[in-house]
Amino acid sequence: MKIVYSFNKRGFEAEYWSREIAAASTRDVEFIPFNHDPYLDPQCYVRAQLLDNLYYVTEPRLMRLYSDLKELLARSQPDVLLVDNCPPYHPEFLRTLDIYKALRICDGPVAAYDRDFAYLHAYDHVLYHSPAYSRDLTMPEKLQYCGAKRYDFWPLALFDAFFDPRLSEPELAALTRDIDVIFVGALHLNKMPLLAAVKKAFGRRFQIHGLASAKHNVYFNLKYGFPQWVRPIRFEDYVPLYHRAKIGVNAHNRGKYTVGSYRLFDLAGNGVAQITDGGEFIDSFFVPGREVDTYDDAAHLVGRIDHYLTHPAERLELAIQGWRRVMKDHRIGPRLQQLRDLLAPAVAGC
Repeated sequence: MKIVYSFNKRGFEAEYWSREIAAASTRDVEFIPFNHDPYLDPQCYVRAQLLDNLYYVTEPRLMRLYSDLKELLARSQPDVLLVDNCPPYHPEFLRTLDIYKALRICDGPVAAYDRDFAYLHAYDHVLYHSPAYSRDLTMPEKLQYCGAKRYDFWPLALFDAFFDPRLSEPELAALTRDIDVIFVGALHLNKMPLLAAVKKAFGRRFQIHGLASAKHNVYFNLKYGFPQWVRPIRFEDYVPLYHRAKIGVNAHNRGKYTVGSYRLFDLAGNGVAQITDGGEFIDSFFVPGREVDTYDDAAHLVGRIDHYLTHPAERLELAIQGWRRVMKDHRIGPRLQQLRDLLAPAVAGC
């Protein structure tokens, strides 16, 4: 089986996505990475209506992308076109491609009506990264309700570039970790109250890094009493920083309804004891209380952090069990191999 894997990434991310997707190829399945980012800024088509506007006026950069993709498909003769991240392919264009088409949705309900549900009819298969969706429906129930032809659970995973495979379990456990608590991620408005509460409780012992505009930083500090100016870090700096952290906080945009981020695997894969939201859905990825711990609200999170800071043996055990689970089940190579089992029967039957 051959799979063209279309995604949009830049710089360091683009390098390791391309490298590790291609490296997952075996005798049974070949992965052909195709980065659709360089053609035009994804913000130009971040919503389905924006893409429709570009397609209507035959935007030259978009047309060049479509032409290059068609040339790649003709040259490589793949069995599947898999589209990940922000999809740039208009349904009317996809309709002209005689190939099995799969869409990977990984932003959850916060983006579902912008760039997921509008495209379901154009794909033969939908791969969702989390079983969570809303108070009323799970993601598979929502996809069925929306008329998706076929759908399967396919979680995110840990890329090799985001941990150090050279470190053994004893070496990872022996690292000197001088940062008590850390959060690395985008400073979204609905995460601010939680992060501010943890910052208030632990002060400089809690470090926050990630994407935050000046506007978001000003709002965060004025609204919550100047907890911290949040600055971005390079992707290359994630692993060294995680190796210094004892405890990692994981917070998703809509709490348990968006659980399943890359951070879920990055923290555990670097030996960081993880405390995450996720509720009843977390056990789709880890054993709660053994491989990760969970919280329900800010006060609960503060209490769990304090517990693990004062019980280092329990913290280390949580971190090691989480690391073992990621190494066993959640690395990118084996995750990509799962695609063959998910897609091959569908492709054969179409």
